[in-house]
Amino acid sequence: MRDKPVHPTLEEAGAHEEHRALLEKAQEVAHIGSWVAELDGSKRLSWSAETYRIFGVSVGDFPGTTDAFVRLLHPEDAVPVRAAIERAIEQHQPLDIEHRIVTGSGDVRWVHERADVIRDADNRPVRMIGTAQDITERRELELQLRHAQKMEAIGRLAGGVAHDLNNALTTIAGYTELALAELAEGHPARADVEEIRRAAARAESVTRKLLTFSHRQKLFESKEFDLNDLVGTLARLLERTLGDNVTLRTELSATLPMVVGDPSQIEQAVINLAVNARDAMPGGGDLVIRTSVEQIDEAFARTHATMPPGRFVVLSVSDTGHGLDRETQARIFEPFFTTKAIGKGTGLGLAMVYGTVKQSGGFIFVESEPGHGATFRLYFPPVGTLDVVATRELRPERPTNATILVVEDEPSILNLIATTLRSEEYHLLKASSGLEALDAVAACAYPIDLVLTDATMPGMSGIELAQTLLTAHPAVPVIVMSGYTNLLSDLEAGEQPFSLLPKPFTPTELRRRVREALTRQS
Repeated sequence: MRDKPVHPTLEEAGAHEEHRALLEKAQEVAHIGSWVAELDGSKRLSWSAETYRIFGVSVGDFPGTTDAFVRLLHPEDAVPVRAAIERAIEQHQPLDIEHRIVTGSGDVRWVHERADVIRDADNRPVRMIGTAQDITERRELELQLRHAQKMEAIGRLAGGVAHDLNNALTTIAGYTELALAELAEGHPARADVEEIRRAAARAESVTRKLLTFSHRQKLFESKEFDLNDLVGTLARLLERTLGDNVTLRTELSATLPMVVGDPSQIEQAVINLAVNARDAMPGGGDLVIRTSVEQIDEAFARTHATMPPGRFVVLSVSDTGHGLDRETQARIFEPFFTTKAIGKGTGLGLAMVYGTVKQSGGFIFVESEPGHGATFRLYFPPVGTLDVVATRELRPERPTNATILVVEDEPSILNLIATTLRSEEYHLLKASSGLEALDAVAACAYPIDLVLTDATMPGMSGIELAQTLLTAHPAVPVIVMSGYTNLLSDLEAGEQPFSLLPKPFTPTELRRRVREALTRQS
């Protein structure tokens, strides 16, 4: 006798529907949808409610076929996704792929799909069961982190290149000045030597910009200031600079906290942004400079790598120009990257803006779409989170017959310093390394009046050498030479007898700084 079919009771049917509803809710919470694709040739595809949400498609607008799914794939990802599905079926392996989709509203999102193939008793593929997870936020964060790491790596490279260039420029500028001192007015070689000096000055300007980008250019006038005052002053200048076809408007917050930085460098950063905005609007347009205070939450910080949550003073510069695509935005702050024609830009303007903001403890981001203008947002921490670098008053008196320890691993710079200071009748001890310098001091029969050392040397650095010497001779003044001009800003703000001589320097600057240091000692 044939068994009667067993039908679920009302209680069992209710429990099944409740279980299904809970499963749908769990998928919604996890942002993971599920799907089933039939492999019998019918191309049927069924989605869970969360899968519809991920793909941005309503039930009525999706015909439930694999062909309809393929039409939602990003054009660049359609071929790789289909190939991955075919490999999973043919090679008996799970599907595991990340790809982009274009939602029903036109947004591009990233999806991570996993699936297994169900086979019948004859090992033929029957259906594919899988999941789809929206990973757009994770991908954006990874992109932000990679960009931050790339900018840091470029900064280290730019700083290293600028340091080596500054060593060479110190020699060029120094010997040029010495040569000019020996050449009388009207000497046939004087014009050529003057041209060398001008070329060295231009090269020094490039290294300064590279150091600013790499966060190794000291903010010489770091202090508290009001961004509203700065923008108000700049607006009058920019109105004359931008031309008649650009309309400038400022929107300034009435309650804006003070920030810390170098006002002159922040001014230059805003000017760079404004001039770039003008160039992006050849037919004219609107330029708006705003100030505001924003509380950055965890969600915003997660999508803007390295930026912590907290309160920030914001300066934004917006234009109605041609805008920037994503590829350009990813490289816009790199040194020597430019979208301008050859000869129309150095590619260092926005790199300087980036470095200036970073040195002020801030962050900078760009928002743009082709054809819809661009907005650069500069975030500064309010006063109280950064220390203002103190300055010192120095008296340029000159004592004579002092003993100076000169430590420099670059022979050309060591010879330049020796030539310059010997003409001042100082007694010099020369060394090309930290250990050699310590030996020279130990062998010297009289006290050292001044230490002049390079900051970066193989083995013992100039900083380590100075700290070692100060342990035994706490009163001796120390001048540290470096192409990284922010190297000792924290020490200069304290009581330690350190001062910094930025490279490149001229013999005149070297003599003045040595006299000042010896005068301070006396």
